[in-house]
Amino acid sequence: MDLVEISPNAEPPVAKILDYKKFIYEQKKREKAMKANASKVVIKEIRFGPNTDDHDYEFKRKHAEKFLKEGAKLKAYVFFKGRSIIYKDQGEILLLRLAQDLEELGKVEQMPKMEGKRMNMFIAPKKK
Repeated sequence: MDLVEISPNAEPPVAKILDYKKFIYEQKKREKAMKANASKVVIKEIRFGPNTDDHDYEFKRKHAEKFLKEGAKLKAYVFFKGRSIIYKDQGEILLLRLAQDLEELGKVEQMPKMEGKRMNMFIAPKKK
């Protein structure tokens, strides 16, 4: 048996007499259970082009709604190929329209921002 300090920050500090190896084993077991219960953040991606048509947009918006309802984060981006980089404003309008359509399901974590040839936007699901 060993004298083990359970909580050193308490006033007065708490100590118990117990088997130290068993105490460490129980502590590791608790930590493992806590880690297993922790939720993993899932990020789903949706890709648009700068000239995405209305039908394609609606199709992808429905998928985005499904992802947010499942509790996954959404990364929506517009990919600019070749000379389509001149349509940056259309890409931003498209992403802002998506954010407005998904307003009741999620909130925008990051507004549309250019990174290389992509314009990214992140949407997190709203808590229930």
